[in-house]
Amino acid sequence: MAANGAVCNVCNRREAFFFRPYSGAKLCRKCFAQSVEDKTRATIAKYNMLDFNDRVAVAVSGGKDSISLLHVLAKLEKSFPKASLVAVTIDEGIKGYRDEALKIAAENCEKLGVEHSIVSFKELYGYPFDEIVERLRQKGEEKLTSCACCGVLRRKALNLAARKVGANKIATGHTLDDEIQTILLNIFHGDVLRLAKEKPVTDEAHPKLVQKIKPFCEIPEKETAMYAYVKKIKFQSSPCPYASEALRNDVRAMLDRIEEKHAGTKFTIFKSVERIRSALETLDRREGMNECIECGEPTSEKMCRTCQLLKQMKRSR
Repeated sequence: MAANGAVCNVCNRREAFFFRPYSGAKLCRKCFAQSVEDKTRATIAKYNMLDFNDRVAVAVSGGKDSISLLHVLAKLEKSFPKASLVAVTIDEGIKGYRDEALKIAAENCEKLGVEHSIVSFKELYGYPFDEIVERLRQKGEEKLTSCACCGVLRRKALNLAARKVGANKIATGHTLDDEIQTILLNIFHGDVLRLAKEKPVTDEAHPKLVQKIKPFCEIPEKETAMYAYVKKIKFQSSPCPYASEALRNDVRAMLDRIEEKHAGTKFTIFKSVERIRSALETLDRREGMNECIECGEPTSEKMCRTCQLLKQMKRSR
């Protein structure tokens, strides 16, 4: 948001270009970028996300959030010589969309000198995502949205990719907006207890399940995009062709309208859930993680949702 020619509140020298409605701060480009980096560092410390010798796999899709996170973590990593950073990208196999993202991800990794590993749905599951969706639709599985299917497949692929590169942490580019949207989606879907598990640092629930961290969880999505703009970071801006099917889009639009009228609402929701999470954890009596009878990967059921999905698809042939 433009600051209309005001002076930066931080350095009191340069012209401000960005205004934060929720805090009242007016920031120049340099101070804005520094504030995002400082906030990320503070969030990592607040939730004890990282240790000095971690090997962190950054989930890089090629979009603004994950690319910005990669740049911020690459900068922070220089202060921790025993830590290491690797980027992992999941190639779902979405024609006309993922190719551009893979190229952008690779270019950014090369620029930063970060190791880059790519894992594809076709490699893991035998089919690209486009074909999986087509076969499920032929089966008549309309209740399974493309985004829901992709989420199931991506989570497993990301965990496998992180293990492949020897990482003990996965850093994802989930922003404050993503977190709030997920909170409301869980409520809308009637799965309130899932709020106990959807948190900035996931529990170490199973030896095969790599712990996930969300260093951007307290940074609004607009600010990760602005960070990329200020730092002249190239990212993919075109949306996924399947995105229009998701309920998340409607939730996003609703939250943005509320935030525009009542600045700070997103932070309020986030902090509210943080306060009640421990109480929700005591109510969550779901059993611990098992290993899938089909693939041996961690799951809360007898068969993981990915294997269930693939079986549904194969029955449609």
